[in-house]
Amino acid sequence: MEAGGETKNNVPSSFQLQKPPQAAEPLRKIILVAAIAAGIQFGWALQLSLLTPYVQLLGIPHTWASFIWLCGPISGLLVQPVVGYYSDNCSCRFGRRRPFIAAGAGLVAVAVFLIGFAADVGHAAGDSIGKGAKPRAIAVFVVGFWILDVANNMLQGPCRALLADLSGGNAKKMSSANSWFSFFMAVGNVLGYAAGSYTHLYKIFPFSKTKACDIYCANLKSCFFISIALLLSISTAALTIVRETAITAPSDAAAEQTPVKKGKIPVFGELFGALKDLPRPMWILLLVTCLNWIAWFPFLLFDTDWMGREVYGGKVGEGKLYDRGVRAGALGLMLNSFL
Repeated sequence: MEAGGETKNNVPSSFQLQKPPQAAEPLRKIILVAAIAAGIQFGWALQLSLLTPYVQLLGIPHTWASFIWLCGPISGLLVQPVVGYYSDNCSCRFGRRRPFIAAGAGLVAVAVFLIGFAADVGHAAGDSIGKGAKPRAIAVFVVGFWILDVANNMLQGPCRALLADLSGGNAKKMSSANSWFSFFMAVGNVLGYAAGSYTHLYKIFPFSKTKACDIYCANLKSCFFISIALLLSISTAALTIVRETAITAPSDAAAEQTPVKKGKIPVFGELFGALKDLPRPMWILLLVTCLNWIAWFPFLLFDTDWMGREVYGGKVGEGKLYDRGVRAGALGLMLNSFL
């Protein structure tokens, strides 16, 4: 969320710092920042294609698997507006967006470790090998899963905002930036689903297969190794090459004249306030978008699981049919993303 506007007496509002004018940056820098989307979406693709089957291997019942995915919309609803608000107001010497992008990438690395090694950590803590629920592994996985969704939402908002900053108000460059961001999202999807559909990826990382982590688990772990390597390398390159101009905080005199109390975050009030003034066509558009996501999201969550169960006739943790179905489902998602 980009905050803006001034009060009637020309004093900057409490959620708008003094931003120096910024000229549009070269397209190569915009493309480099947009490429971070590939690393983010690579991880999302792995989540959507492989994690529903994985949670069942850990012992979470099929009917409860969808509840774990609540963290996605909840974190998106809460994290992105809050991160956007603090990013708009950040006066760090490294810039407004770069600290949040760096923090998000770091949290993704932590989350990927927790998810990938959940079975190993659970076994070390006392979980049994074989069938049955693994409560300690489940606890580690759920914590890692929520951190991953929070971290991904921390990354997306500041990345888009940084692209807007680098465009310098140039509509043509902003359009190009959005196009490149969407392009790299598609690239991340294709690569992520392709990795999820490959059955021997664990051979690249032989140490990934352990006593507590079978071939499916080892493949998932290997996919996440590639995911974090991709995200960290692109993020590091972008944050090193692309620089931001630090902004200064408003003076004490200006802060005293602002209408918002100290410590308050006005973003949610503004969002809900804006809904009251929306015209009817916009409400219809929002409703259609909502219905589309209600239909689309369950498809993404359960299509690979459905392929393994219904099309290939397999059962979780029993034989290779279920695993083959999951891989085939991931391949279908890759072709869909490619198109």
